[in-house]
Amino acid sequence: MIPVIAPDIGSLRGHAAKRLSILDAAAHVFCREGYGGANIDMVAMEAGVSRQTIYNHHGDKEKLFLAVVREVTERINAGIFDTLSTFPDKPGDLHADLTAFGIRMVRNCICSRDGRFLRKLIQSEGDRYPELFATWLKDGPGRTWSALAARFARLALAGHLQLDDPDLAARQFLALVRVDLEMGMMLGVTPTESELQTSASAAVTTFLRAYARADRP
Repeated sequence: MIPVIAPDIGSLRGHAAKRLSILDAAAHVFCREGYGGANIDMVAMEAGVSRQTIYNHHGDKEKLFLAVVREVTERINAGIFDTLSTFPDKPGDLHADLTAFGIRMVRNCICSRDGRFLRKLIQSEGDRYPELFATWLKDGPGRTWSALAARFARLALAGHLQLDDPDLAARQFLALVRVDLEMGMMLGVTPTESELQTSASAAVTTFLRAYARADRP
C-alpha cells in the first residue's frame, strides 16, 4: 500500500499568504502607475520578493493584473452578497427600509477600500484595456444585478412594487443610490453619513415614483 502523506498545512498557508501579499502589492502598483506604466519589477519591489517568485505564482503582467481584478472582485462580491442578505423582503415601511438598504450598499460595497481601488482602476484603464475587465463585468456587476433583480421581483410578487423588468429596476436602483455621490467619490472623497442618507432617500423616492403600486401609499 502506498502511504498517504498529509499536506504540510503550514506550507500551504504560507503559499497562500505570499500569493495574497503579491496581489496586494500588485494592486497598489497598478492603481498608482496604471496598467501600461506598471511592470513586474515594480510589483516585486513593492512585495519584497523576486520577480521570479511573481512569475512562479502568477505568470506575466497581464495574468497578474487579471488575478488582481479577480481577487478584488471576489472580495467585493463577498461584501455585496452579505449586504444583499439584509434586503427588506418583508418591508414595514418600504421607503425607509429601501433607503437603509441603499445606504448599506454604498457604504459596504462602493465606498469600501476594494470598491475605491477597482473604481479608480476602471476609470483610468477601462477604455484602453476593456478586454481586461470583461470577466469583472460578468462576475461582478452581472452577478449583483441578477441577485438584486430577484429580490425586487419578490417584492413585486408580494404586491409592494409593479415591475415589468426586474433586471432593469435593479440596475436603476443601484445607479440612483450612487449618482449624487459619484463625483466626490471619483475625487477620492468619502461621503458622510448625512450625505449617504440624503442621497439614498432621494434615490428611493425617485425609484418608487416609477415602480410603487398605484394602490399603495
